[in-house]
Amino acid sequence: MKRFLNLLVVAIIAGAFTLGAYKMFFESKTIAVNEDENKTNLIPTNYTLTNTNAISTPIASTDFSLAAEKTVNAVVHVKQYGISRTPRNLMEFFRNGGTQERRIKGAGSGVIITKDGYIVTNNHVIDGATDLEITLNNNKSYKAEIVGTAPESDIALLKIDAEEELSYIPFGDSNTAKIGEWVLAVGNPFNLTSTVTAGIISAKSRDLNESDDTIQSFIQTDAAINPGNSGGALVNTRGELIGINTAITSQTGSYVGYAFAVPSNNVKKIMEDIIEFGGVQRGILGITGGTINETVMEKYDISVSQGVFVQSVADDSGAKKAGLSEGDVIKEIDGLPIKKFSDLTGYVNSKRPKDVINVKVLRKNKEVTLPVTLSKYEIQKYNINDVGVEVRNPPSEDYLKKFNLDHGVIISKALSPRMKRYNLEGLVISEIDGKKVKNVLQVKEIIESKYKDEDITISLVGRNGQKREFVFQ
Repeated sequence: MKRFLNLLVVAIIAGAFTLGAYKMFFESKTIAVNEDENKTNLIPTNYTLTNTNAISTPIASTDFSLAAEKTVNAVVHVKQYGISRTPRNLMEFFRNGGTQERRIKGAGSGVIITKDGYIVTNNHVIDGATDLEITLNNNKSYKAEIVGTAPESDIALLKIDAEEELSYIPFGDSNTAKIGEWVLAVGNPFNLTSTVTAGIISAKSRDLNESDDTIQSFIQTDAAINPGNSGGALVNTRGELIGINTAITSQTGSYVGYAFAVPSNNVKKIMEDIIEFGGVQRGILGITGGTINETVMEKYDISVSQGVFVQSVADDSGAKKAGLSEGDVIKEIDGLPIKKFSDLTGYVNSKRPKDVINVKVLRKNKEVTLPVTLSKYEIQKYNINDVGVEVRNPPSEDYLKKFNLDHGVIISKALSPRMKRYNLEGLVISEIDGKKVKNVLQVKEIIESKYKDEDITISLVGRNGQKREFVFQ
């Protein structure tokens, strides 16, 4: 018994000693360790914002399904058929004899914009087509008619006659669309029907080629767009149309992260003009100029680095009548900031002649706002087989009566050396290919609808009322 008590006491002492040693050498050492102030704190990644009052919407809570559901049935597959004339064999090629007609097929996308069957697509999707077929998302197919085109904006308006009311996409306001805003591209890339891709607006008022005569003020997006998407819809998360997908920038021909769409405000205006007037009513400000750069800043002693510098103002233009002058810097139009020339052209091209816009300019370091009535775009220049002429709308009915006509456009200037030998100024073009022309837009549409190797017959009326026809290739 005595031996047992001695062992128990030893065990208690040993336990106490062990516990004390642990407290001294382990716990106290852990407490003594200091945190490194430069140490990175790793936090698990998630899509939830810690600030519940933040304006931005968390990515995880952004629902694309509603916009996709609203739009996918209103985006159609556009198939076009044309005719290619090629020699059937090498002998025919050298003899320039008979040719074989071969049907060719192209495909793209289109957007239904009214319940009765108006469809917007790109002009390059339907250019040269002899037949157009529209396939809806429910696999029903219809023949389509071309209502009108705007090649300078790469927009075309089609019409189908369907038995039922069609799903359509309402127009959104592309001016209020913001960089960084989520968008969906809906179309038929590589003939994969009803494809939806997501991205953001990467930039606005993008001009890809300042030397090009086409009107360029694109919305740039990183939503995946590929061949076949042309003419399809770019929509916001509410399912509103903010653009028509038109082009990509790529060295491979496929999507590499840069895609471009015609803004919906411009598309809507073009569509309404074609339906109401039969052609696009293009208003102009009446200035020449460009985006401000370092050279302009130094040359004209300008203190601002963004805006449009006014280099000259056309006589009898709305800009001239409103008081715009050389040296002005355009900063805003109707409250919309103008940072570069494509901002200006993009907004003005969504307006019509006689619309009034408020132009804020910087003049001698003072801001001045001028109401400008837009003028009508009345001049077109053409060069057909080295036959260059400038045509404009007739100034009055009285002028046309001198030629015993009630329609036509005037040749205002000969541009090519070949045509300068003739006294053409003031003569009237009354018909092209047997079709009466009443304005320069009709002239433009007829000429640009022709194949490159097709003949064009122009009916020209002289000052004595004599009519002559000229055939150009």
